[in-house]
Amino acid sequence: MVVFGIDPGYAIVGWGAISFQSNTYKTLGFGAIETTAGTDFNQRLEYIYDEVFSILNRCRPDALAIEKLYFQTNQKTAINVAQARGVTLLAAQKLKIPIFEYTPLQVKTSVTGYGKAKKPQVMEMTRRLLKLVEVPKPDDTADALAIAICHTQAAGSDLRMKLYKRGI
Repeated sequence: MVVFGIDPGYAIVGWGAISFQSNTYKTLGFGAIETTAGTDFNQRLEYIYDEVFSILNRCRPDALAIEKLYFQTNQKTAINVAQARGVTLLAAQKLKIPIFEYTPLQVKTSVTGYGKAKKPQVMEMTRRLLKLVEVPKPDDTADALAIAICHTQAAGSDLRMKLYKRGI
């Protein structure tokens, strides 16, 4: 199974592609799509869409895993990230790639076994699971790989497969 993880944003979109087969991970690629502050926001969204579409079209993953949005304070930031997330989801939908969403708690639990793990713990476990020499930078890239790992853990569950088959 090839899983493409996305950490949504509008300044930086982290992405990572992994293969999971016979309980073994293989990193296929990772990186970040960065937009420049001060650029027209609609142009930033177009750039994110074009880049995500291009990478997904080359990678052709079996699934796209993306973090659910969770914001406590800044509504303007939340709306902008939601719009960037939307163009990312549109790129996957246009390519008919199944989309799965996970909360930060689900990602932390699947990667570290502890839902209240701190960011450095999640990043280090991601590095170890993928047998990488160092934690990918920027942090958004490591987060995207962690989200992809989360999907590999959840995708095999009977409940996940039943929900997927029902289109939920």
